[in-house]
Amino acid sequence: MKKTILILALVTLTGSLFAQRKTTTSATVSFNATTSIDNLPKADNKTVIAAIDTKTGVVQFEANVKSFAFANPTMQGHFNSDRWMNSDAFPTLSFKGTITNLSDVNLAKDGSYTANVDGTLSIRGKEQKITVPANITVKGGVISATSDFSVKLADYEISGAPVEAGKVSKEPKISVWAEFK
Repeated sequence: MKKTILILALVTLTGSLFAQRKTTTSATVSFNATTSIDNLPKADNKTVIAAIDTKTGVVQFEANVKSFAFANPTMQGHFNSDRWMNSDAFPTLSFKGTITNLSDVNLAKDGSYTANVDGTLSIRGKEQKITVPANITVKGGVISATSDFSVKLADYEISGAPVEAGKVSKEPKISVWAEFK
């Protein structure tokens, strides 16, 4: 009898711990480095892994670099080359951060919230501390989160003739979208 109660207690505790962390494998990260000279350097990756811990406010995502899809296959080749993302050596980009105003964001209650997230963005093996805004919507237990921010290519040692010629933005816009059920 004691073993049964202990097992039930552990199962209940384990279930509540897993309920705190919500994940998805279909988040989206968009990359937009278009300029007035060239509107081709933009791509989407719709197979991003993302997670949010509803108790601690820890958020994270990881994207396979080769999964970014460009309209122009030549652009995709340049993006993955060793001069740019060097996806063979650095196959993923990632972010891990924490909602700093978690007391203003009730992830258990329907509503729309503005969150501030401090964390580390890793691209090409280079890590940069960043602070980004996020919009979080909770509806029927489903959490949707979006964030739009820019990065400086120079911070991640990405450069080259297209950047210097103005064909690729020096500060591309990154958009992240995830839905956690």
